[in-house]
Amino acid sequence: MPAKILIMPGSVRTGSYNVSLAQAANKVLAEMGAETTMISLGDYPLPLVDEDLKKDKGVPDNAIKLARQFAAHDGLFIASPEYNSSIPPLVKNALDWVSLAPKDIKAYSGLTVALGAASNGALGGIRGLYHLRSVLMNVGAQIVTEQAGISRAATAFGEDGLPTDERQRTLLEKTCRSLLDHLVEGRGRA
Repeated sequence: MPAKILIMPGSVRTGSYNVSLAQAANKVLAEMGAETTMISLGDYPLPLVDEDLKKDKGVPDNAIKLARQFAAHDGLFIASPEYNSSIPPLVKNALDWVSLAPKDIKAYSGLTVALGAASNGALGGIRGLYHLRSVLMNVGAQIVTEQAGISRAATAFGEDGLPTDERQRTLLEKTCRSLLDHLVEGRGRA
């Protein structure tokens, strides 16, 4: 049975480099035999995390739907922008709401996550992945060591949707392979 991987770009911006990275990861993971599902956080609009709102109205339905998406998959690939060397608000807010979903959903328990970032900068957005890794480990997800940073992202992706730079393409492939290997070796949900 193939591993089920959820792919989540951390941007909803038109022309987002991280949507391009997510699409590239989707292609690579599918070619490696995974069953993939790509979502947009734009389909799960959420208010800012607010404990008073949670107390008065409960966890928003979209947070519960997103948590169920996490729980229905063996692994998760997040392609996240970097904002001021950290996590963008859209991603952080979504991850925080998912952590507040009812515990019986088990959104993070046993979930294996791979990280990538795409940016026009020379570092490819990887500075923000350190913070993202920390947040995900804190809520119980398992994070693979490899990560894909795509620099000069405005011109990084070819007609086939994959990075044209061999080193960046290899990084993406190694990150995807590590995610699947982690699941096959029995350290995740699969």
